[in-house]
Amino acid sequence: MVNDVPYEIRDPRFALLVREAARLERLWTGGTWLEGPVHLPASGQLLFSDIPNDRTLRLDEVTGEVTVAEQPAGNQNGHTLDRDGRVLSCEHLSRSVTRTEHDGRRVVVADRFEGKRLNSPNDVVVHSDGSVWFSDPTYGIDSDHEGKASPSEIGASYVYRVDPTDGTVSAIVTDMVQPNGLAFSRDESILYVADSGGSHRGADCPPVIRAYPVGADGRSVGPGETLATCEQGFFDGFRVDDHGNLWTSAADGVHCLADDGTLLGKVLVPEVVANVELVGARLYICATTSLYAIG
Repeated sequence: MVNDVPYEIRDPRFALLVREAARLERLWTGGTWLEGPVHLPASGQLLFSDIPNDRTLRLDEVTGEVTVAEQPAGNQNGHTLDRDGRVLSCEHLSRSVTRTEHDGRRVVVADRFEGKRLNSPNDVVVHSDGSVWFSDPTYGIDSDHEGKASPSEIGASYVYRVDPTDGTVSAIVTDMVQPNGLAFSRDESILYVADSGGSHRGADCPPVIRAYPVGADGRSVGPGETLATCEQGFFDGFRVDDHGNLWTSAADGVHCLADDGTLLGKVLVPEVVANVELVGARLYICATTSLYAIG
C-alpha cells in the first residue's frame, strides 16, 4: 500500500530534510504492537519486534518479504547493534538485556542491579567506549500482555550503564517515572531519554524527552533538562540523524525535533507510532500493527 504523505511542516528546515514527492509505504501489517527496529547492514535486513505476540520479525530489503526470525522471543522490545555488529536485545520475559553472538549463542549482558532483578528492559544504545546503556520501565511486568505480571524488585525505573570491562551495572538516570526511548547525540555529549510515565501517572508526568549532559569520562550524566513535550500521546523510541535532529515516535506519526527541541515537522502516520530506524535517507516506522517506510 502506498499513500501520499501528509507532511506537517512547522519550520522551513523540515522541508530540507524530506522529499516532497516521497510516499509513505506500508510494507507489512499483522502485528499487535510493533517495536524495536534495527537495521542489519551485513544481511540487508531489518529486525523488529511484535511484543505481545512474542516474536521478532525480519524484513528482507531486497525481496520485501517479512518472515519470523524468532518465536518465542522472550517478548523482546528494543534492539541495537554493538561495535562488533552483534544484536543487543531488551527482553521483557527474562527481564534482561542479551547479546546474540555471531555463532548464534545468546549471552546475558545485564539482568540485575544490586542483586535485584531488573523490571523489563525497553530500549538500548551503545556508547563508543563499548558500554551498554538501557532503559528499564515496568511495562513488561505490569501485566501478562507484554511479558509476565510481577512486582518490581527494585521499586523504581532507571536508565543503566553496563561497564564494558567488568560488566558492572550502574544506575545513571534516576529521576524519571518510566524511562523509555534513548539515544546519544552525534558527539555523545548528551543522552536523550523519553519519559512515558504519563501511562501510569497521567498529567502528573508530562510526556517529555529530556537531555542529560554526559560526563567527560562517559560514565555519568548531569541534571537533565526538558528538550520537548509531546503534542500527541507519548514520545517512545527515536533516532538521531546526521544533522543532530531527533526523529521520534508519537500518537500522530513521527515528529522531527531540532537539537534545541524545536518541532520542525511531522510525518503523519495512520497508526500510533512506537519506534523508528534511520537507514541513510530511508525512515522505517513501527506503528502499532504495521511496518511503514518513507524515503
